Amino acid sequence: MSVDAATVRRIAHLARIAVEDAEVEHLQGELNAILAFVEQLSEVDVEGVEPMTSVTPMVMKKREDVVTDGEIPDLVVRNAPETQDHFFLVPKVVE
Repeated sequence: MSVDAATVRRIAHLARIAVEDAEVEHLQGELNAILAFVEQLSEVDVEGVEPMTSVTPMVMKKREDVVTDGEIPDLVVRNAPETQDHFFLVPKVVE
């Protein structure tokens, strides 16, 4: 895939980046180099290679996904001006 000047201007517009006309040719070369590198990476044989989350082997620590009150509801609302049943009370803002 090759990027032309119009595509560079469109990418710059979508990214909300101001690009001068003199910079377009340079950016076109850089984007084409990046795309060539990505195409080169697609040629690498990764058959049988497991995905990694880290460069060192490790097991993710997991816990049960349980909804709790954190066992400290009194501490959470302690500094609130007004509370009721461990909830913050706020003034009504929409009528």
